Amino acid sequence: MGVLASSARSSKDLSKGEIFDVLRNQRRRFVLQYLKRREEPVELGELATQVAAWEYDTTCEDVSAEQRKRVYTTLQQTHLPRLSEVNIVHYDADEGVIEATDRANDLAIYLEIVPGHELPWRELYLSMGAVACALCVAIWAEVPYSDVLDGLGWAFLISVAFTVTAAVHVYHERNMRLADLDSPPEIDLDDA
Repeated sequence: MGVLASSARSSKDLSKGEIFDVLRNQRRRFVLQYLKRREEPVELGELATQVAAWEYDTTCEDVSAEQRKRVYTTLQQTHLPRLSEVNIVHYDADEGVIEATDRANDLAIYLEIVPGHELPWRELYLSMGAVACALCVAIWAEVPYSDVLDGLGWAFLISVAFTVTAAVHVYHERNMRLADLDSPPEIDLDDA
């Protein structure tokens, strides 16, 4: 981040209530998505065009002057001042330039969406833990076929299962970062 973003480092952390209040508006979420992708200061006109394209499900080239103006005005008068007030972005109204602060990176987790067809990772790990516990009980109670492997063999198999799952999780999370997506996650879900 550049010099514009340095003011956010000294401010206190936002409460969850403040975070959700700021992020409850789709237009502000689109702003953060675009700034996250660009990783550099952007002009208000460029930002308004992209946000309008996402909102109206069109390309930047096909955004009408009226659509762009509507988004531009609300960004300028409402959303950017609000994001700037809580140091999520630095908005220079005189220059018409917006830049994400370090605090914007901290909000990325609140913008992540688990698609409907995907199992949340915490539930997968909980299920794997339950299966591992059940397997330990079965070995202890000498349930038939639990002696297929010895204790060390089962421990190795469980360790491999957790390691592979964690590796897939890390790989998946790296590919789902907001800056890597072509459009905001909530738009991607509508297309699925």
